[in-house]
Amino acid sequence: MKKFIFTQLLLILAINSMAQQKVVQTAGRDALGEFAPEFARLNDDILFGEVWSRNDLLSLRDRSLVTITSLISQGITDSSLTYHLQEAKKNGITRTEAAEIITHIAFYAGWPKAWGAFRLAKEVWNDDIKGDDAKARFQREMIFPIGEPNTAYAKYFIGNSYLAQVSTKQVPFANVTFEPGCRNNWHVHKADKGGGQLLVGVAGRGWYQEEGKPAVEILPGTVIHIPANVKHWHGAARDSWFAHLAFAVPGEKTDNVWLEPVGDEEYDKLK
Repeated sequence: MKKFIFTQLLLILAINSMAQQKVVQTAGRDALGEFAPEFARLNDDILFGEVWSRNDLLSLRDRSLVTITSLISQGITDSSLTYHLQEAKKNGITRTEAAEIITHIAFYAGWPKAWGAFRLAKEVWNDDIKGDDAKARFQREMIFPIGEPNTAYAKYFIGNSYLAQVSTKQVPFANVTFEPGCRNNWHVHKADKGGGQLLVGVAGRGWYQEEGKPAVEILPGTVIHIPANVKHWHGAARDSWFAHLAFAVPGEKTDNVWLEPVGDEEYDKLK
């Protein structure tokens, strides 16, 4: 019993110590200590020394999330955002979570602001990606993870593809990555009402084509609206890795119908 009480006491002390952990900041004094000493004091001692240190009310991770959301929403993509993205990483926000956070912000604060934030976030989390092979180099080009081999749908693809489910809440979407020359079969997103798919180019170069129409090049930032019940395919260019986000548009009685492969003859016509 005494041992149990002692253990619980140690646990409580440890929790209290974590809750009362003080954030130490000297950036204000380092940069403005002589020019604006009072501003430097407020920045270091009040903003960080007191507000950021109240982690018994909000964790450092939560404060990082709130701060980067606020900065991105205002369109602030300078060194201050870089600093807070670095702190967010230190405070436990993962690469995938950062991508989801910024994507969510984009729908409320604006797409260009999100692009600016992704440019910085990609640099902050790039250290997580190691290796010099083609796949690793391509991963370093984008913030979203390549994910795992897309084995569940491999029979509907020519070449190797990878799938990373970025979000399953609110607006579910995935990052789909294609090795050079990889493409999916012709297919149709069936729906009685609504339905279809939205693609957003993330990295590399790829193609999208509807039956009876010329192929459309997809580059980072390209948005492709795919209506329901339209036969189409998409995939990488012959000489480039390619990744896009795939959003399923809600609809009634939806179904994905896979059809014939995109043959080499028609694919090789694309440059």
